[in-house]
Amino acid sequence: MSEIKLVFGILNSTFIAHMNDNDVKNILGLKLPTDPRWVNLAEISLEEILTDHAFCEQKAATTCISLIQKYPGYEKMVDEVAPIVTEEWGHFRQVLAELKRRGLKLGKQRKDEYVNKLFEFEKKGGHPEDRFLDKLLISALIEARSCERFKRLSEGLEDEYMRTFYRKFMESEAGHYTLFIDLAEHYLPKEKVRARWQEWLHYEADIISALEIRGDRVH
Repeated sequence: MSEIKLVFGILNSTFIAHMNDNDVKNILGLKLPTDPRWVNLAEISLEEILTDHAFCEQKAATTCISLIQKYPGYEKMVDEVAPIVTEEWGHFRQVLAELKRRGLKLGKQRKDEYVNKLFEFEKKGGHPEDRFLDKLLISALIEARSCERFKRLSEGLEDEYMRTFYRKFMESEAGHYTLFIDLAEHYLPKEKVRARWQEWLHYEADIISALEIRGDRVH
């Protein structure tokens, strides 16, 4: 078991909910916390942020399906990622239900600048194991950032119902993040995984610092 997963195995949902910016760096590994102003913008654009959230969940399910299709021989990965497909699609339906409950509409899927920027750093050639590692680490990074964003929403939204709504999503994303890291360390040397992970974390921080702060997107 990876040390990262062991840490989360010890933590409970109360600790996750009370992480401060230093905890975000130490536990999630993220080098740059989200600007607090993002929550205020998201609250103003609730229909847009829920729409984007719904499509993020849909894409997370699709990504897991793609991993299984591309790497069917990685039995442990298939066994552990398959349930996430169901879970993420369930999340999509939960967000869709919340839109309907509020009399809001599911809008159009937008271009995901954040994820597209991550893909630019992904290794396209070289050894197949390096490409496999990057796919796992991209998923881990997206889940970690989603966890951090949902934490912001669970603390900063004025609507108490929505704070609870996003706390549940926050806890789920934290578990997914550790799963992808654990899978990477199962198939590849821990030192290699951690070195590449640090490269990804620094690259992701540069992306976050360069992107416009907008309330109509999760990332």
